[in-house]
Amino acid sequence: MKAGSRWFALLAAAALLTAPLAHAHVLTDSARSAPSFGWSFDAWPVALMCASVLAYAVGYLRLRRRSRARGRAMRALHGVAFAGGSCVLALALISPLDTLSNWLFSAHMVQHESMMLIAAPLLVLGRPLAIWIWALPRGGRLRVGHAIRRRQVVRVWRFLTAPLTAWLLHAAALWGWHAPAAFEAALAHPVVHSLQHTSFLLTALVFWWTVFGDGARRQSGGGALLSVFTTMVHTTALGALITLAPGLWYPSYVEPCSVLGIDPLHDQQLGGLIMWVPAAAAYLIGGLVIAARWLSQPPSTPMLATGQAVIVPRDEPR
Repeated sequence: MKAGSRWFALLAAAALLTAPLAHAHVLTDSARSAPSFGWSFDAWPVALMCASVLAYAVGYLRLRRRSRARGRAMRALHGVAFAGGSCVLALALISPLDTLSNWLFSAHMVQHESMMLIAAPLLVLGRPLAIWIWALPRGGRLRVGHAIRRRQVVRVWRFLTAPLTAWLLHAAALWGWHAPAAFEAALAHPVVHSLQHTSFLLTALVFWWTVFGDGARRQSGGGALLSVFTTMVHTTALGALITLAPGLWYPSYVEPCSVLGIDPLHDQQLGGLIMWVPAAAAYLIGGLVIAARWLSQPPSTPMLATGQAVIVPRDEPR
């Protein structure tokens, strides 16, 4: 029984990360003639997201029982953030927005920005990785804790989550996947589309972890603010390029837009504006939160992550 629950919890720990990989499809030629914008309850991604929520609930309740009153209040904030991020991710992946994104570039941009600018920071604030570990049986928690403290694992993790690395990975994902050839390939091939969604979510999670999560401990408030500001600048620049482009970047949307009676160039311009204006506003809000937190602390105190850290157990009393 313990082995089964251990494997279940490990599966749940990867659920939110693999859900986009398991769920991304393209519009077939037969479907283009008959628009249908319903909910897409594909079994695999729905099961993964449900498993992740269940594992989080188990870990959350275990930690809450061990916490004092103040700690319980912080845990409640983490739980609310995780629940909000999970809901936004589910809406992006299984709601009518997902099917509409195959017909309209602007809907596709709403889907991507929802994953990267709403779901990702909320999930980071929910601290799912540490809380998922507490969903494991005691023996599993200790083994995972020892494994992730190995020197090789720590080195790889520190490299991937270094502020500069996180910034570069996220920027590369944004610019690389919006290049016409890469975006067209994602529209044509489900596997490529899945990789696109997964890279957007993963790089966004790592990026926000360096400015809002435990990774914020590794840089000053000024460094976190700089990361958000420069990301806002290059993201809005990409949105402006798409909006002001004299021609179509993504001709695959010509036919579906025509079926819906929408000018594909206007749709592309709207999608660029979504990346340009609302996305910039989201980064600005994040920057203001970081600035307020930074300025409210004593000069000698490094900027810490929001809330209390959830520590992976080294050992526990029996």
